[in-house]
Amino acid sequence: MSDKHPKQGKLVRVLAVALIVAALGGGFVWWKLFREPAQELADDSMEEYFKYGSIGTEQQDGIPYWIWLVLPKMFPEYLPGPGGWASLGFGWEQGHELPVGFSKKVIGFERVGVNCALCHTATLRETPTGAPTIFLGGPPNRVDVLGYQRFLFKSAADPRFDADNILGEIAQVYEMSLIDRLLYRYLLIPATRKAILQQEEQFAWTESRPDWGRGRIDPFNPVKVRALGVDPGETTGNSDMQSIWNMAPRVEHGMALHWDGLNTDLTEVVLSSAIGDGTLPKVLPVEKLKELETWLKALPAPKFGDRFPVDRQLAAVGEPIYQAHCARCHAMDGEKTGQVLTLDDPEWAAAGTDASGLPPFTDRHRADLWTPEAAAAYNAYAVDYPWDFSHFRSTGGYVNVPLDGLWLRAPYLHNGSVPYLGELLEPPERRTRVFHRGLDVYDPVRMGFVSEGPDAERLGSPYDTGVIGNSNQGHLWGTDLEPEQKSALIEYLKLL
Repeated sequence: MSDKHPKQGKLVRVLAVALIVAALGGGFVWWKLFREPAQELADDSMEEYFKYGSIGTEQQDGIPYWIWLVLPKMFPEYLPGPGGWASLGFGWEQGHELPVGFSKKVIGFERVGVNCALCHTATLRETPTGAPTIFLGGPPNRVDVLGYQRFLFKSAADPRFDADNILGEIAQVYEMSLIDRLLYRYLLIPATRKAILQQEEQFAWTESRPDWGRGRIDPFNPVKVRALGVDPGETTGNSDMQSIWNMAPRVEHGMALHWDGLNTDLTEVVLSSAIGDGTLPKVLPVEKLKELETWLKALPAPKFGDRFPVDRQLAAVGEPIYQAHCARCHAMDGEKTGQVLTLDDPEWAAAGTDASGLPPFTDRHRADLWTPEAAAAYNAYAVDYPWDFSHFRSTGGYVNVPLDGLWLRAPYLHNGSVPYLGELLEPPERRTRVFHRGLDVYDPVRMGFVSEGPDAERLGSPYDTGVIGNSNQGHLWGTDLEPEQKSALIEYLKLL
């Protein structure tokens, strides 16, 4: 009996030590891999959050910051040109460590993800040597989203994407602790490579479609494949990135959203856009995104006249032309503004019809993108969450969009196939067939970004309107106006 208690005491001490070690080990793992402090931004404004705040993409698609930082230096041959990340059209503000549209968030370790601003921030230069001005909520003419993804895919597939090479590059700019070096060597670098290559498999369908090019994206085939498990089929959704400013009147008038009006609820559009960018529903920052939605409602469209001269007298001549030929479908209070114009609508009759009874320029690859199956799948996607979806639908048409800030939304039409506004008032056969997208130098006379010449060819991506999804046909309204009427109308459109 006398030996029993000492043995029990020893066992208790061993168990206590084991529990302490386990707790410390668990705490260490939590600290290094899972802790999630509040994100620190330069200030608390919604402008700063829009540009650099997290929408939750870091959880699933986040890349360890130090790996992300050195990749352009390690694999410059996979970029479109010199300049690192800037070669992909990312805008950089002085004093910031990330481009606009990227966020850095600690989830155990610093991770980099994308946010809304990547696809909704325009830049403009008044001269080739001028500094770019950033317009929040505008469509980016320079950003190459698919080029960014393919850079990551090619880098991860390269044999040099290993611990020795990556840690060697990181050591040139940052001195890591021993613990962090071990963490990167044995966990983060292999896991990052694996995750990127898995994502490449999810985007394999893009190889059989035309490239998106700069300023464009296929907005819904990625979410169909990655989140909804819906096959993209033969569809090509390549579209111009949209402006998202001045959302209040769109909500007030019950306008359909996205190019084809596949949803009519702004809250659902904001939340689902974060999911489309790679956010998992369980980490969706719903309250913060609601704040962002409120901010977008009040975000004003930029005015042409704040940067370039407007002939007010000529614009006054153009106003009644606009009211007679455009306002019904494009004024904020227009009878058909914000409504879906289905492909069998009599409004298309001016262009005639093909054998199927549809407008002859209909691109079925785009028109059939958002199917009833996809809409039903998205409506059922968040059924277990309080912010459930219910407004997704398949429309079979295009939305008559308001024209606020039209001048900065070039190139025009849903796929960005018409470089200058004046060309939209010409018959399709007189519109530019091949041009380059990606230069942010603005031509205020033609109302569009310069799309030809050496700089456009060097910095932009070619756009061939004969390629699937790139057609510049359609929208014949206004093409029968007299030249002087067209000039007056364009001058008035500068005021919107």
